[in-house]
Amino acid sequence: MLLNTIQMKSINSKIIITLFLLFFSIGIGFSQEIIKDEIQPVKNEIPTKKQKIDGVIAKVGDYIILDSDIDKSYLEISSQGNSIKDITRCQMLGKLLEDKLYAHQAIQDSLKVTDSEVKSLMDDRLNYMVEQLGSMEKVVSYYKKDNEDEFKTYFFDVLKENKLTSEMQKKIVDAVEITPEEVRNFFKSIPKEDLPVFGAEMEVAQIIVTPKVSEAEKQKVIDKLNEFKKDIQEGSSFATKAVLYSQDPGSRATGGFYKMNRKTPFVKEFKDVAFSLVEGEISAPFETDFGYHIIYVEKIKGQDIELRHILLSPAVTDESLKEAKEKITLIRKRIEDKEITFAEAARTASDEKETRANGGALINPKTQDTRFELTKMDPTLYSQVSNLKEGSVSLPLIDEDQSGKKKFKLITVTNRIDEHTADYSKDYTKIKELALKEKQIKAIGKWFEEKIKENYIKIIGEYRDCSFTNNWLKI
Repeated sequence: MLLNTIQMKSINSKIIITLFLLFFSIGIGFSQEIIKDEIQPVKNEIPTKKQKIDGVIAKVGDYIILDSDIDKSYLEISSQGNSIKDITRCQMLGKLLEDKLYAHQAIQDSLKVTDSEVKSLMDDRLNYMVEQLGSMEKVVSYYKKDNEDEFKTYFFDVLKENKLTSEMQKKIVDAVEITPEEVRNFFKSIPKEDLPVFGAEMEVAQIIVTPKVSEAEKQKVIDKLNEFKKDIQEGSSFATKAVLYSQDPGSRATGGFYKMNRKTPFVKEFKDVAFSLVEGEISAPFETDFGYHIIYVEKIKGQDIELRHILLSPAVTDESLKEAKEKITLIRKRIEDKEITFAEAARTASDEKETRANGGALINPKTQDTRFELTKMDPTLYSQVSNLKEGSVSLPLIDEDQSGKKKFKLITVTNRIDEHTADYSKDYTKIKELALKEKQIKAIGKWFEEKIKENYIKIIGEYRDCSFTNNWLKI
């Protein structure tokens, strides 16, 4: 998050606060209600803190906001472990007004959010909440609903509105581009004493050796998947099999369910098989880097496929583990003896395709460059490299992923960058990101200014006394 990676001085504090408010939503559980008839007059006074009369406090296009929606928003923030003590009701209403305007305009602009998308999102969220609270009954009780059906109807509307909001935000932001000249002018506009300070960073490379799997173990997995396929064709539930046996942590809890199209970032082998199947068909077992799969296509809707899959990974024998450790130990010795450089060893001996061609260099998934800021680095990776001197090579380390697959690795720090004041030539990527964010903020501000003028917006009662960032009162 930008607030954690950059220490701005006083003149930049407003930019940081604005970035936080605009780009990082406060929770997702804001309720929605569509107005179909004229709103009847409501009481706007709040008699006591103990007994508050709920009523309409604002309207944005076809959406209304109830006083209780503010309380629900506080509930959402608290449920995520965040403090609400410094968030006023006026600020919360301002956030709700923004979300309603985003959602309203998304509908006007015909942005598509399908019910199947929302259902898939809801299933994921419900699984997470049940895991956290222990049961669906506790989830329903937490949200103060009478039964599961009532809660699911409410939650579906919440998530659909939230999805409309995010699609509208994305449409605005994605249209913003920035040129090198604009980046240069942005940097020049910052007074020297107010330049941002970037934290200490490092560049890291690794060599991976994966234990070999015997043909016998591979055949065991293939036979098991064929057995599952036969059972399912004879009436067993694919979803139940996936819950019980699949080794894919990302879909096991939902019965192996995924929704995808040709642009979805799945591995090529998986997509090739998925798009070769007709609705209702189950694939033969096939291999990817993750193991062996079978796929069942539930529905085909235009370019989208709804499917379920089961993943099984062949077991690795103790002998294979021993051979892999001996191999990586020998690689380390050759590097230490200066027979070969780390980068050369990575290119010729590493089993990791993603890093092999670049001499083992890791890419930061958040920034897409090779630098990792120490305070934002994955804790496991940080513990492995924090005590390494630049150019030294770690002892063989064993990694185990969520599915239980083991691999050995060597890791080295190729470059350390100390905390420093922003330098245009050295920190161009970060400065460009800041400049783009500022331009996006201005685009969003302009969008709000225009859409507030164009749409019907009304704030009722004591909330008209709030001081808002946007001109909701159209003064």
